[in-house]
Amino acid sequence: MPSKASKIEEEALRLPFHKKAILVKRLIQSLDEKEDPEAEELWIKEAERRYQEYKKGKIKARPAEAVLKEAYSKLK
Repeated sequence: MPSKASKIEEEALRLPFHKKAILVKRLIQSLDEKEDPEAEELWIKEAERRYQEYKKGKIKARPAEAVLKEAYSKLK
């Protein structure tokens, strides 16, 4: 029997794109209830560092779908 979370996930995946986007935003906001300005600044610096490495050809881009699929498989 599927878990409650699995049922919710199945229902969420059937939503239209804009409804999914709203749901994702609200879920992420619920995780970020306590803001940490220092953490935000560190993420910005890390994103900039990675972008500069990409522009210099030191790293290659990967499709988001592949990255997310890999991340999801590691959660199982």
